[in-house]
Amino acid sequence: MIADLQCVVLDCSDPAELAAFYQSLLGGTVNQQDKRWALDDGWATLHTPSGLVLAFQRAADYLPPVWPDPARPQQFHLDFGVADLDRAEEQVLARGATVLDGGADGRSWRVYADPAGHPFCLVRH
Repeated sequence: MIADLQCVVLDCSDPAELAAFYQSLLGGTVNQQDKRWALDDGWATLHTPSGLVLAFQRAADYLPPVWPDPARPQQFHLDFGVADLDRAEEQVLARGATVLDGGADGRSWRVYADPAGHPFCLVRH
């Protein structure tokens, strides 16, 4: 092993807004003091109850990915396990997500975009 994963960083136009969006999905603490990062208007963090840390970094002239367009690819996405896809969908839409792929024929996952356009999936577990 060479390293430990410290966090996943998402570029965006508004770090505080995106941190609040993911906090509403995952719980946790936005901008918890952490010696690894300095917090400012261009950087926000979310320490989740599971121990995962997400970070949000302001990017000048940010352009969101367009799923599934290869001209502006998703670059990465996050999968979130849920017990009830329909209920979880209601909740993420109420918090500002949009549906990219609602699934078909009882498929166990659906694709959404967060408010900054990053794709993420809800996966029934």
